[in-house]
Amino acid sequence: SSGINAEYGGQEKDLGVLTCSSMQWDSNIKACIAKANRMIAWVTRNLILRDRQVMLSIYKTIIRPHLEYCTQLWSPVDAHGNWASIIELEKVQKRFTSMIDDLGLLPYSQRLEKLKLTTLAERRIRGDLIETFKIVNSIVDYGGSLFTHGRSGSNLLSRPSRSTSTDIKKIVNSFLPQRVIGYWNKLPTDVKCSESVDHFKARLEYHKNNCSHYDTETFWEVSTKIIDKIETESYLRNRIKHVEYLKSNPDVAKRKGINLYCSSEKNT
Repeated sequence: SSGINAEYGGQEKDLGVLTCSSMQWDSNIKACIAKANRMIAWVTRNLILRDRQVMLSIYKTIIRPHLEYCTQLWSPVDAHGNWASIIELEKVQKRFTSMIDDLGLLPYSQRLEKLKLTTLAERRIRGDLIETFKIVNSIVDYGGSLFTHGRSGSNLLSRPSRSTSTDIKKIVNSFLPQRVIGYWNKLPTDVKCSESVDHFKARLEYHKNNCSHYDTETFWEVSTKIIDKIETESYLRNRIKHVEYLKSNPDVAKRKGINLYCSSEKNT
Protein backbone atom coordinates (compact mmCIF):
# COMPACT_ATOMS: atom_id res chain seq x y z
CA SER A 1 0.00 0.00 0.00
CA SER A 2 1.24 3.52 -0.79
CA GLY A 3 -0.39 4.87 2.33
CA ILE A 4 -2.52 7.24 0.23
CA ASN A 5 -6.23 7.09 0.90
CA ALA A 6 -8.12 7.68 -2.31
CA GLU A 7 -11.45 9.40 -1.83
CA TYR A 8 -14.18 8.50 -4.24
CA GLY A 9 -17.33 10.46 -4.79
CA GLY A 10 -20.66 8.76 -5.20
CA GLN A 11 -20.59 9.24 -8.94
CA GLU A 12 -17.90 9.09 -11.63
CA LYS A 13 -17.99 9.63 -15.40
CA ASP A 14 -15.82 7.32 -17.45
CA LEU A 15 -15.89 7.09 -21.26
CA GLY A 16 -19.17 9.00 -21.29
CA VAL A 17 -20.98 6.73 -18.81
CA LEU A 18 -22.03 7.93 -15.35
CA THR A 19 -21.28 5.22 -12.80
CA CYS A 20 -22.55 5.40 -9.22
CA SER A 21 -21.04 3.64 -6.23
CA SER A 22 -24.42 1.96 -5.71
CA MET A 23 -24.19 0.49 -9.26
CA GLN A 24 -27.55 2.03 -10.07
CA TRP A 25 -27.83 3.65 -13.49
CA ASP A 26 -30.58 6.20 -12.94
CA SER A 27 -28.23 9.19 -13.32
CA ASN A 28 -26.72 7.83 -16.52
CA ILE A 29 -30.16 7.11 -17.98
CA LYS A 30 -31.34 10.64 -17.12
CA ALA A 31 -28.22 12.05 -18.79
CA CYS A 32 -28.88 9.99 -21.95
CA ILE A 33 -32.49 11.18 -22.06
CA ALA A 34 -31.43 14.80 -21.53
CA LYS A 35 -28.93 14.63 -24.43
CA ALA A 36 -31.51 13.09 -26.75
CA ASN A 37 -34.13 15.68 -25.77
CA ARG A 38 -31.67 18.51 -26.45
CA MET A 39 -31.14 17.14 -29.94
CA ILE A 40 -34.91 16.91 -30.46
CA ALA A 41 -35.21 20.54 -29.38
CA TRP A 42 -32.52 21.46 -31.90
CA VAL A 43 -34.40 19.62 -34.66
CA THR A 44 -37.63 21.37 -33.67
CA ARG A 45 -35.98 24.79 -33.91
CA ASN A 46 -34.05 24.25 -37.13
CA LEU A 47 -36.01 21.84 -39.29
CA ILE A 48 -39.24 22.80 -41.01
CA LEU A 49 -39.58 19.66 -43.14
CA ARG A 50 -41.06 16.76 -41.17
CA ASP A 51 -41.05 14.19 -43.98
CA ARG A 52 -40.98 10.58 -42.79
CA GLN A 53 -37.69 9.54 -44.42
CA VAL A 54 -35.88 12.73 -43.43
CA MET A 55 -37.05 12.52 -39.82
CA LEU A 56 -36.26 8.83 -39.58
CA SER A 57 -32.72 9.41 -40.84
CA ILE A 58 -32.24 12.23 -38.33
CA TYR A 59 -33.57 10.09 -35.50
CA LYS A 60 -31.31 7.14 -36.28
CA THR A 61 -28.27 9.35 -36.81
CA ILE A 62 -28.24 11.99 -34.07
CA ILE A 63 -30.91 11.12 -31.50
CA ARG A 64 -31.20 7.37 -30.93
CA PRO A 65 -27.43 6.90 -30.47
CA HIS A 66 -27.63 9.00 -27.28
CA LEU A 67 -30.17 6.53 -25.90
CA GLU A 68 -28.12 3.47 -26.81
CA TYR A 69 -24.57 4.42 -25.96
CA CYS A 70 -22.92 1.56 -24.05
CA THR A 71 -26.28 -0.05 -23.19
CA GLN A 72 -24.60 -3.42 -22.67
CA LEU A 73 -23.35 -1.93 -19.42
CA TRP A 74 -26.43 -0.15 -18.08
CA SER A 75 -29.54 -1.54 -19.83
CA PRO A 76 -32.35 -1.84 -17.23
CA VAL A 77 -33.87 -5.30 -16.89
CA ASP A 78 -37.63 -5.45 -17.55
CA ALA A 79 -38.52 -6.15 -13.94
CA HIS A 80 -40.17 -4.48 -10.96
CA GLY A 81 -38.27 -1.35 -9.98
CA ASN A 82 -36.96 -0.65 -13.47
CA TRP A 83 -40.12 0.07 -15.43
CA ALA A 84 -40.03 3.80 -14.69
CA SER A 85 -36.59 4.09 -16.33
CA ILE A 86 -37.59 1.85 -19.24
CA ILE A 87 -40.70 3.93 -19.96
CA GLU A 88 -38.82 7.23 -19.63
CA LEU A 89 -36.34 6.05 -22.26
CA GLU A 90 -39.19 4.91 -24.47
CA LYS A 91 -40.94 8.27 -24.18
CA VAL A 92 -38.12 9.92 -26.13
CA GLN A 93 -38.79 7.73 -29.16
CA LYS A 94 -42.53 8.12 -28.58
CA ARG A 95 -42.15 11.90 -28.53
CA PHE A 96 -40.02 12.07 -31.67
CA THR A 97 -42.24 9.79 -33.75
CA SER A 98 -45.23 12.02 -32.96
CA MET A 99 -43.43 14.90 -34.74
CA ILE A 100 -43.46 13.13 -38.13
CA ASP A 101 -45.88 13.95 -40.94
CA ASP A 102 -48.95 11.68 -41.09
CA LEU A 103 -48.03 9.92 -37.83
CA GLY A 104 -48.58 12.45 -35.05
CA LEU A 105 -52.13 11.39 -34.18
CA LEU A 106 -51.57 7.62 -34.43
CA PRO A 107 -51.04 5.42 -31.37
CA TYR A 108 -47.38 4.71 -30.58
CA SER A 109 -47.65 1.06 -31.65
CA GLN A 110 -48.92 2.06 -35.08
CA ARG A 111 -46.20 4.66 -35.51
CA LEU A 112 -43.57 2.02 -34.81
CA GLU A 113 -45.16 -0.33 -37.32
CA LYS A 114 -45.26 2.28 -40.08
CA LEU A 115 -41.67 3.35 -39.41
CA LYS A 116 -40.48 -0.28 -39.13
CA LEU A 117 -39.04 0.43 -35.69
CA THR A 118 -39.14 -1.65 -32.52
CA THR A 119 -39.30 -0.40 -28.96
CA LEU A 120 -35.97 0.76 -27.56
CA ALA A 121 -36.16 -1.95 -24.92
CA GLU A 122 -36.35 -4.66 -27.59
CA ARG A 123 -33.40 -3.10 -29.41
CA ARG A 124 -31.36 -3.18 -26.19
CA ILE A 125 -32.02 -6.89 -25.71
CA ARG A 126 -31.20 -7.53 -29.37
CA GLY A 127 -27.97 -5.61 -28.79
CA ASP A 128 -27.22 -7.81 -25.78
CA LEU A 129 -27.68 -10.92 -27.92
CA ILE A 130 -25.40 -9.60 -30.66
CA GLU A 131 -22.73 -8.68 -28.11
CA THR A 132 -23.03 -12.13 -26.53
CA PHE A 133 -22.62 -13.77 -29.95
CA LYS A 134 -19.42 -11.79 -30.51
CA ILE A 135 -18.04 -12.74 -27.09
CA VAL A 136 -18.82 -16.48 -27.13
CA ASN A 137 -17.38 -16.79 -30.65
CA SER A 138 -14.23 -14.80 -29.77
CA ILE A 139 -14.98 -12.22 -32.44
CA VAL A 140 -13.97 -9.59 -29.88
CA ASP A 141 -10.95 -9.80 -27.60
CA TYR A 142 -12.80 -9.14 -24.35
CA GLY A 143 -15.39 -10.81 -22.14
CA GLY A 144 -14.17 -14.37 -22.60
CA SER A 145 -14.59 -15.12 -18.90
CA LEU A 146 -18.12 -13.70 -18.66
CA PHE A 147 -19.94 -16.81 -19.89
CA THR A 148 -19.87 -20.52 -19.11
CA HIS A 149 -21.05 -22.98 -21.75
CA GLY A 150 -23.44 -25.80 -20.92
CA ARG A 151 -23.03 -29.39 -22.07
CA SER A 152 -24.84 -28.69 -25.32
CA GLY A 153 -22.10 -26.25 -26.28
CA SER A 154 -24.49 -23.56 -27.46
CA ASN A 155 -26.40 -22.83 -24.25
CA LEU A 156 -24.99 -20.66 -21.49
CA LEU A 157 -25.02 -21.34 -17.76
CA SER A 158 -26.05 -18.89 -15.09
CA ARG A 159 -23.64 -17.91 -12.34
CA PRO A 160 -25.74 -17.27 -9.24
CA SER A 161 -24.48 -14.66 -6.84
CA ARG A 162 -22.92 -16.05 -3.67
CA SER A 163 -24.09 -13.05 -1.70
CA THR A 164 -27.07 -13.39 0.62
CA SER A 165 -27.95 -9.73 0.10
CA THR A 166 -31.06 -9.16 -2.02
CA ASP A 167 -29.65 -5.85 -3.26
CA ILE A 168 -26.37 -7.46 -4.35
CA LYS A 169 -28.22 -10.25 -6.16
CA LYS A 170 -30.37 -7.68 -7.96
CA ILE A 171 -27.25 -5.82 -9.11
CA VAL A 172 -25.53 -9.01 -10.30
CA ASN A 173 -28.62 -10.14 -12.20
CA SER A 174 -28.81 -6.76 -13.96
CA PHE A 175 -25.47 -7.20 -15.73
CA LEU A 176 -25.12 -8.61 -19.23
CA PRO A 177 -23.86 -12.13 -18.35
CA GLN A 178 -26.97 -12.78 -16.25
CA ARG A 179 -29.75 -10.81 -17.95
CA VAL A 180 -29.05 -12.20 -21.44
CA ILE A 181 -28.89 -15.91 -20.60
CA GLY A 182 -32.65 -16.62 -20.70
CA TYR A 183 -33.04 -14.91 -24.08
CA TRP A 184 -29.91 -16.54 -25.51
CA ASN A 185 -30.85 -20.07 -24.48
CA LYS A 186 -34.31 -19.66 -26.04
CA LEU A 187 -32.77 -19.05 -29.46
CA PRO A 188 -32.71 -21.95 -31.96
CA THR A 189 -29.33 -23.66 -32.36
CA ASP A 190 -28.97 -22.53 -35.97
CA VAL A 191 -29.22 -18.90 -34.82
CA LYS A 192 -26.67 -19.32 -32.04
CA CYS A 193 -24.30 -21.17 -34.38
CA SER A 194 -24.36 -18.56 -37.15
CA GLU A 195 -21.20 -18.17 -39.23
CA SER A 196 -20.85 -14.42 -38.76
CA VAL A 197 -22.37 -11.42 -37.01
CA ASP A 198 -24.33 -10.49 -40.13
CA HIS A 199 -25.71 -14.03 -40.43
CA PHE A 200 -26.62 -13.94 -36.73
CA LYS A 201 -28.55 -10.67 -37.19
CA ALA A 202 -30.35 -12.02 -40.25
CA ARG A 203 -31.29 -15.30 -38.58
CA LEU A 204 -32.37 -13.47 -35.44
CA GLU A 205 -34.76 -11.36 -37.53
CA TYR A 206 -36.00 -14.44 -39.41
CA HIS A 207 -36.60 -16.25 -36.11
CA LYS A 208 -38.61 -13.31 -34.80
CA ASN A 209 -40.75 -13.06 -37.93
CA ASN A 210 -41.41 -16.80 -38.17
CA CYS A 211 -41.61 -17.85 -34.55
CA SER A 212 -44.70 -19.64 -33.28
CA HIS A 213 -47.14 -17.46 -31.36
CA TYR A 214 -47.06 -20.08 -28.61
CA ASP A 215 -43.37 -19.46 -27.84
CA THR A 216 -42.84 -17.52 -24.62
CA GLU A 217 -40.00 -15.58 -23.01
CA THR A 218 -38.79 -14.35 -26.39
CA PHE A 219 -36.73 -11.17 -26.56
CA TRP A 220 -39.42 -9.26 -28.45
CA GLU A 221 -42.07 -9.87 -25.78
CA VAL A 222 -40.76 -6.82 -23.95
CA SER A 223 -42.28 -4.65 -26.70
CA THR A 224 -45.74 -6.01 -25.93
CA LYS A 225 -45.24 -5.23 -22.23
CA ILE A 226 -44.20 -1.66 -23.00
CA ILE A 227 -47.04 -1.01 -25.43
CA ASP A 228 -49.51 -2.33 -22.83
CA LYS A 229 -48.10 0.13 -20.27
CA ILE A 230 -48.26 3.07 -22.69
CA GLU A 231 -51.51 2.30 -24.49
CA THR A 232 -53.65 1.52 -21.48
CA GLU A 233 -57.37 0.75 -21.64
CA SER A 234 -58.08 4.30 -20.51
CA TYR A 235 -55.88 5.71 -23.29
CA LEU A 236 -57.53 3.59 -25.99
CA ARG A 237 -60.99 4.40 -24.69
CA ASN A 238 -60.39 8.16 -24.83
CA ARG A 239 -58.08 8.32 -27.85
CA ILE A 240 -60.68 9.50 -30.37
CA LYS A 241 -61.77 12.34 -28.08
CA HIS A 242 -58.14 13.27 -27.51
CA VAL A 243 -57.43 13.36 -31.26
CA GLU A 244 -60.45 15.58 -31.89
CA TYR A 245 -59.37 17.88 -29.07
CA LEU A 246 -55.88 18.28 -30.59
CA LYS A 247 -57.33 18.98 -34.04
CA SER A 248 -59.56 21.66 -32.52
CA ASN A 249 -56.68 23.13 -30.52
CA PRO A 250 -53.59 23.18 -32.77
CA ASP A 251 -51.73 25.43 -30.34
CA VAL A 252 -51.91 22.69 -27.71
CA ALA A 253 -50.67 20.12 -30.22
CA LYS A 254 -47.79 22.44 -31.17
CA ARG A 255 -46.74 22.87 -27.53
CA LYS A 256 -46.77 19.11 -27.11
CA GLY A 257 -44.76 18.65 -30.30
CA ILE A 258 -47.52 16.63 -32.00
CA ASN A 259 -47.63 16.90 -35.78
CA LEU A 260 -51.23 17.33 -36.99
CA TYR A 261 -50.32 17.25 -40.69
CA CYS A 262 -52.10 14.48 -42.60
CA SER A 263 -51.48 14.23 -46.34
CA SER A 264 -54.65 12.17 -46.96
CA GLU A 265 -56.81 14.93 -45.46
CA LYS A 266 -54.86 17.56 -47.38
CA ASN A 267 -55.59 15.85 -50.69
CA THR A 268 -59.34 15.52 -50.14
